[in-house]
Parts: sequence; C-alpha cells; structure tokens
Amino acid sequence: MPDIKMLKDKITDSGMTVKAVAEKSGILRETLYNRLKGVGEFTASEIVSLSNVLNLSQTERDDIFFK
Repeated sequence: MPDIKMLKDKITDSGMTVKAVAEKSGILRETLYNRLKGVGEFTASEIVSLSNVLNLSQTERDDIFFK
C-alpha cells in the first residue's frame, strides 16, 4: 500500500498542483486523483513518471510506493 500522505507532501513540496504533476507525468488527472484517494493501484509506469517529475530519490520512491 503506497504512503499517500508522503506522496501528497512531495507534491506540495514540489510547488506544483496535482493537475500540473498529472500533466507533466502523462497520467490522466482523474487517474492521479483516484490513486491519491486509494482507488486503484499505481502502475509501474506511473511510479516511474511520478518519480521523475517529483525528482524522488530511489529511497523516497521506495518509501512511498513499496513499504
């Protein structure tokens, strides 16, 4: 189960809106909002895209998505 709070904090820290993060990562806005509400699971490509857009370190990525 992903650490949604940590992911939301990283989005806030980035200075971008959820909409902007979705656009830059190539994820549909509705899909990202659903994932942040716990609906559905993040796909590998979504994790890679979000990691790149949010400049997550490997440790941060693992803490968010794989704990």
